[in-house]
Amino acid sequence: MDLSAISIWCWLIPLVVGLLCAYLGYLIGKGGRTPKMDTSELQRLEKENEKLAADLAACREQTGVITEASGVASSASESGIQSGVYTGNALVEEDEVAYDPAAAKAALGKNIKHNDLKLIEGIGPKIENLFHNHGVNTWLKLADLNVAECREVLMTGGDRYRLHDPASWPMQARMAAEGKWKDLARWQDDHKHGKL
Repeated sequence: MDLSAISIWCWLIPLVVGLLCAYLGYLIGKGGRTPKMDTSELQRLEKENEKLAADLAACREQTGVITEASGVASSASESGIQSGVYTGNALVEEDEVAYDPAAAKAALGKNIKHNDLKLIEGIGPKIENLFHNHGVNTWLKLADLNVAECREVLMTGGDRYRLHDPASWPMQARMAAEGKWKDLARWQDDHKHGKL
């Protein structure tokens, strides 16, 4: 065998391998890059963002004018009281039906304290405290939460609350806030008090 043929292969093989690696590196690098955004698209998005920011500012301004004009929310917020209507027994939030303890007792067979979150199947004193710590202290506020938000509140108590399932809590709280005591009692009975 000729020595010149061997020396060519010693140079040719590393050269071919090097070129292949360079080409593969180029392809990988090119594929990993995010494409540059078209400047016209960027300008359009910036204008849209400015318009949305202006709309938000107008809404905030309008809300502030309404709050100041009504006087109810501004005076309530200054004194630290929730906005709502005082019925003689308790402060009832605007979307909430006036609380009727006699109707609640007739449907559920026990005395029910207004806005007692423990009425909801699956909520005990410790979980009620977790919700109170997050400003959820009425049936209506619990009804306005979604299940993910309920789980977030539960997780602030630690892993031992991971087993609790808050899927029905907002719905039960909505029934209580709206004074649908018979519906709530029927639901809790049908679901074996939360253990379906």
